Amino acid sequence: MRKITAGLFISLDGIVADPQDWHFPYYNDEMGEAVSALVAAADTLLFGRVTYDSFAGAWPEREAAGAEDAGFAKALGDLRKIVFSRRELDFTWRNSEQPHGDLVATAAALKAEPGGDISLSGSTSIVRQLLAAALIDELHLFVHPIALRGDGLRLFDEGTPIPLRLLSATPFKTGVLHLIYGPADAPGEAGYEDARAHLA
Repeated sequence: MRKITAGLFISLDGIVADPQDWHFPYYNDEMGEAVSALVAAADTLLFGRVTYDSFAGAWPEREAAGAEDAGFAKALGDLRKIVFSRRELDFTWRNSEQPHGDLVATAAALKAEPGGDISLSGSTSIVRQLLAAALIDELHLFVHPIALRGDGLRLFDEGTPIPLRLLSATPFKTGVLHLIYGPADAPGEAGYEDARAHLA
């Protein structure tokens, strides 16, 4: 079965909105390598419409420009891109398609197909739904050492708790912490009486 991975840039106070406004000062070789690895293992990308429009508005031009990021831009262009939207879409970026059906059911069917990994970058609404359905195998959070103190979109909104298991934690020289989580069983019930036995 294929693996679904999701990667998001996130502030200390949980904001994932508009990373282009606060994220780039923390982008270094370590982060570039980690982000590229998410794409390198995949042959399919999932998008919500807003994130797709952002990517499609930038990466084809960067590929055509032939600058130092053209190789990464070409890799993105060559991947299969599946875009979820409630409205009918017209595509100009190659290898893009729109499914017509339930998002969770579509993702589960894609996961059962043969092939490489399936990756998401951003697309918070898609990530939320797939987390709730326990379809994301690896959630990559690039936690930035900044509190934005605003009302921006956060990854986790109100709803049923989603238990996760920490798979790895890697600090970058910039102070960014690359956390990878996987699905976990609910932790069960406990209270202070259970916890106090562990006090020093």
